[in-house]
Amino acid sequence: MTTDIAIAQRAKMLRIGQVAQRFDIDEEYMEPYGYYKAKISLEFLETLKDRPNGKLILVTAINPTPAGEGKTTTTIGLGDALNRIGKKSMICLREPSMGPVFGMKGGAAGGGYAQVVPMEDINLHFTGDISAVSLANNLLAALIDNHIHHGNELGIDARRIVWKRVVDMNDRALRDVTVGLGGPGNGFPRSDGFDIAVASEVMAIFCLATGLEDLKDRLGRIVIGYTRDLRPVLASDLKAHGAMAALLKDAIKPNMVQTLENNPAFIHGGPFANIATGTNSVIATSAALKLSDYVVTEAGFGADLGAEKFVDIVCRKSGFKPDCAVVVATVRALKYHGGVELPDLNQENLSALEKGIANLERHVNNIRNHYGLPCIVAINHFTLDTDAEIKLLQDKMATQGAPVVVSRHWAEGGKGGEELAHAVINMVETTPSNFKFVYEENDSLWNKMTAIATKLYGARDIMADSRVRAQIRKLEDDGYGSYPICVAKTQYSFSTDPALRGAPTGHSVAIRDVQLAAGAEFIVMVCGDAIMTMPGLPRVPSSNMIDVDSEGRIVGLF
Repeated sequence: MTTDIAIAQRAKMLRIGQVAQRFDIDEEYMEPYGYYKAKISLEFLETLKDRPNGKLILVTAINPTPAGEGKTTTTIGLGDALNRIGKKSMICLREPSMGPVFGMKGGAAGGGYAQVVPMEDINLHFTGDISAVSLANNLLAALIDNHIHHGNELGIDARRIVWKRVVDMNDRALRDVTVGLGGPGNGFPRSDGFDIAVASEVMAIFCLATGLEDLKDRLGRIVIGYTRDLRPVLASDLKAHGAMAALLKDAIKPNMVQTLENNPAFIHGGPFANIATGTNSVIATSAALKLSDYVVTEAGFGADLGAEKFVDIVCRKSGFKPDCAVVVATVRALKYHGGVELPDLNQENLSALEKGIANLERHVNNIRNHYGLPCIVAINHFTLDTDAEIKLLQDKMATQGAPVVVSRHWAEGGKGGEELAHAVINMVETTPSNFKFVYEENDSLWNKMTAIATKLYGARDIMADSRVRAQIRKLEDDGYGSYPICVAKTQYSFSTDPALRGAPTGHSVAIRDVQLAAGAEFIVMVCGDAIMTMPGLPRVPSSNMIDVDSEGRIVGLF
């Protein structure tokens, strides 16, 4: 069996300058990182402001399953297919975090013949953006403890510090730690903890910022903790935001790479969708919209998480208005949502498929009726999908107003995605978007969360204990009530129970914690018990398979 990394290593890549020139980007505006990847200067992006925007296609998916859906693969395949049929198209993706790369997921640069390359570089370190985010985050953490050690002029209450350290690795042992042990020279002991780097508010700010000055302003508004009389202390109070911005001044420039078919792709920023915003940077998407006729971007995990956050946070802040959404599903994953276990997914099972289609139907309904977007269902084709299963799926979805297209991009690259590309163009040209938000900006925080849970998740209501309700009231009293909601919950279900497949209804969504992201300008509501901002490694992590051979080539990376 040919692996993704073997396909990627056989790719005939062009020098990145050649790829960029096809989109009128001169080499003087590029900062190469080797031959095949480069950053694009902010000065060049400033010259694009007066150009009209291209069409924006949002790729999302059903709730993920162990069977796989292939959202990134579909995004890449669709972008290649649009270029094949004569449309000037660019792809915008998130940067892979090394936590999942070495944990459960393996590589995260597409698959089969729909990949971005150089695949190994993209998955491992890339251009150092996530490392820069980690350094900026941890600089702020160090400055907090240093300030307290040298007299605590700001009166920070060590019991009310909310800023954590981060590392770009799954390491459950770091979730709760004690710092400052070892005597007076090491500072004051206090409880602390680590998040994974991509859950840092710095990453969210990085992805939402429109430029360097906006980045610095947002960093300064980070609330790091509170005084004893509950006055918020900001990163700017510590004079940290300038140095943090200095660490990020190169990272903020978008990264350009290429697909296997030598089409350009921006890969920039990497927040998780189950605990953060789940989309690439506003800067990269804005640039792509000015440089191409069609921009294909993805939102992490299912449409209840990534797409909702793209709509209610990213679009609200950036002014983006998608022209069409593509929701990715597989026959295998839908059978899993219908109750079939992994070992039996390769067998035809029409009754389970029909039951599992409920998950897809709810996502399509949410996209069309709650986001107001024209929608296409892309079936990421597997060789063991039967004609009867495909027909059932098409027949069931015929009443939903979302055409079903079988796409073979994994096996055939852009050629296998041409039918999907034509469907997207037809949808964009014939069906106007009625784009809208799930809730209004002036709704209360409680009502915003209620709207997400009842409209999108099929929940009966939301619930929270007195502590959480008090947190929500204080945030509104402090002037943050207009902020959008960023839901942190399991990606595997519409509910907060990862084992509850399909399209459950009537459940309650329990809010476990509320966190302010003042620089990113949203409120995180942590729902259910199954979500961690610092994931752990599985019993058999993907790192067990990753190695370097005698010729220096990386192997086992998906």
